[in-house]
Amino acid sequence: MLIDTHAHLMFHEFDENFEDVLSKAKEAGVIKIINIGCDVKSSEDAVLLSQKYENLYATLGIHPYDAVLATNDLMEEWKKLISENKKIVGIGECGLDYCKAEVPKDVQKNAFRLQIDLAKSVNVPLVVHCRDAYEDCLEILDEKFSFDGKYVGIVFHCYSGTLDFAKKLWDRGIITSFTGIVTYPSAKEMQEVAKNAPMDMFMVETDSPYLAPQKFRGKMNQPAYVAETAMKIAEIKDISYEEVCEKSTENAKRFFERMK
Repeated sequence: MLIDTHAHLMFHEFDENFEDVLSKAKEAGVIKIINIGCDVKSSEDAVLLSQKYENLYATLGIHPYDAVLATNDLMEEWKKLISENKKIVGIGECGLDYCKAEVPKDVQKNAFRLQIDLAKSVNVPLVVHCRDAYEDCLEILDEKFSFDGKYVGIVFHCYSGTLDFAKKLWDRGIITSFTGIVTYPSAKEMQEVAKNAPMDMFMVETDSPYLAPQKFRGKMNQPAYVAETAMKIAEIKDISYEEVCEKSTENAKRFFERMK
């Protein structure tokens, strides 16, 4: 039993084989899938899918690539939408991207802060996208949260930072989520992070249609393949696959409290 905590099934790559993808996910033991919004349109589409399929859930988010779209008016619209729809289980993905985003850093930071404030105001967790911006992301989170021992729902999705930085996150109660990258032979540092991740501080995801695990590398990723990531984590941690499934699912249910 697994939960794919980060997918994008509303993307056009799935238009022709959507039902088959859902069927394969079920066969692989994936019981729930959370579709993560990246902009206004994808967020709306994720919500529509969650209304149509019982095991699909949605988040609302503005990716750093589209940070200019994050406005106070949009946050107010989303606040109302969240209050009306319990299948919206989080805010994001949002954050900072200093690797590929052609958006000024101050614009990205403003969008990140707006979405953090929204998540706090409606009491839903935050899904963070962070590339080459780790210290700035953490500085903003430290500014917005006290981290005084109270559990705060924050996840760094598709974690690709160092073990030292991961420890800073875990110390704050921030979860790291692993994709198929952890299965790549060259991903030694990421495997070390997974090995050291506390059992209550990790989740698994696909980031479908991207980042297919090694066994399917070069193909379009899909939720069924999250099992490959779980298997690799079990190998790295020298524990059973069943234990990884149990703990990652337990963590996901605790994190996304609205998910039933």
